[in-house]
Amino acid sequence: MMGKLNSTRNSSIGLLLCLLLASCCNTRDNSSGQSNKKRIVVQTIIENKLLVDSTEIGLSTIISNLEVPWEIAWGQDNWIWFTEQRGRISKVNPATGERKILLNIADVWHERTAGLLGMALHPDMKKFPYVVVDYTYRQDTTILSRLVRYTSINDTLINPVLLLEIPGNTAHNGSRVTIGPDGKIFWATGDAVHSERAQDTKSLNGKILRLNIDGSIPKDNPIEKSAVWAFGYRNIQGLVYAANGILYTSEHGDATDDEVNLIRKGGNYGWPDVTGFYDTPAEQAYNRKKTIAEPLKAWTPTIAPAGIAYYGSDAIPEWHNSLLLTTLKAQSLRVLQLDKAGKTILSERVFFNKVLGRLRSVCVSPDGDVYIATSNRDWNPPKDFPKASDDRIVRVFSIKPGDKLSPAYVNLQQHTDSLSTPGEEIASGGQLIYNQYCSSCHKQDGNGIAGTFPPLRAAKQAVGNKQELIHILLNGLSGPIKVNGQKYNQQMPAFHFLSDTEIAEVLTYVRSAFDNQATPITANEVKSERKANQ
Repeated sequence: MMGKLNSTRNSSIGLLLCLLLASCCNTRDNSSGQSNKKRIVVQTIIENKLLVDSTEIGLSTIISNLEVPWEIAWGQDNWIWFTEQRGRISKVNPATGERKILLNIADVWHERTAGLLGMALHPDMKKFPYVVVDYTYRQDTTILSRLVRYTSINDTLINPVLLLEIPGNTAHNGSRVTIGPDGKIFWATGDAVHSERAQDTKSLNGKILRLNIDGSIPKDNPIEKSAVWAFGYRNIQGLVYAANGILYTSEHGDATDDEVNLIRKGGNYGWPDVTGFYDTPAEQAYNRKKTIAEPLKAWTPTIAPAGIAYYGSDAIPEWHNSLLLTTLKAQSLRVLQLDKAGKTILSERVFFNKVLGRLRSVCVSPDGDVYIATSNRDWNPPKDFPKASDDRIVRVFSIKPGDKLSPAYVNLQQHTDSLSTPGEEIASGGQLIYNQYCSSCHKQDGNGIAGTFPPLRAAKQAVGNKQELIHILLNGLSGPIKVNGQKYNQQMPAFHFLSDTEIAEVLTYVRSAFDNQATPITANEVKSERKANQ
């Protein structure tokens, strides 16, 4: 469906934000390995503008009514090129909102997170007019991920060349492609819901692959005659070859430890044996056998990191030399300040929390404007989304003297805390743990997602035998099950890392919320079941 175009560069995204209140809770900060108490941060509208220290920031919608834009990239023609998950590649003029459709890929297979995903433009399009995309394809019952190169001529993409094809799935396909300044392709692949593939260097799943532009294998790859550049990944969702010459990724963890990584040639990034930092005895023992590259930063509870970009501009000076990270579950833009060498994250700041919804991709223009794509019409929309104009690409820019602005801008004071939505109840105990770990799948109302994630409301597994429920939370669940008469077949991670008290609290909440009226669970009952499982 053609996007509804806005007529002016600074058209309002219509944000009205009265109050944001941060949750005050205990979270695990994997950069220190310890728990820390988060402070409360209150934010209000101030002069209808967003203020980053002394820099005023404006927001405007460039294009709206899109069908799940997955990748956005700044083109050398000064247009924004983007993919939509169902198979369409377009570009939009950020100054006028004019859209041009470049290609509809007929054989894209779309379900859940499968579809048309990553895209990269060659850094020298005049000499090499190539666009490389990653999409999911289905042949009978076989699901595949394809890497295909197109040639760009006169606002069309022609002459598809299949560079590589690997096993795919409805999830964990990875999604990102980038091309380095030397013309080499980097393709981030997921484990395709087979975690054992990530450590198997003969498999191309759970890897970063490096190819020549014609699909051949570079002679200087770390493994002879192999496309594998680095390995040990669950599901990479962000990939950027930064102006500082470093390759960075963002990656979805399982129940814990979303990551941002600095990628080194031949590096092992741990999955599934090490998650986040190797901070448990088992992970430390594994690292002594196989050297594992630790992340620059990890998040527990998870935030579902997505697209990532490098910000080297001085247009927003407070963001200079930072990684810009969009998030899905956390519904925010994270600004990760780097040290001069680009090898350490010094600080994290959170912006637009739950204002725009799920954020999938980000890119930066040469003059320092930031462009963000929302993902509110995908398979897992958050509460209160999608809005009528979703999905959209928005512009974040430094307000300059003389700029003509629409009236609706918000002020978000600087902070490093995750924030709740306006008027949202501050949860505690079992409800807080549920919101942090469970609600993204089973939803805040306990109704789940039809056909994908089962409901907890009136579910036998939730309100029935207490020992069975504790066992599920401690050990996870995989394979087909029936809940309230409907079949489901998704993996649920193990939550054994939670304490006995935390498991008791969250399960008691599940058994009493959503009109459930089951008896509570005690920490001693969890302790007994945990001991029986050892």
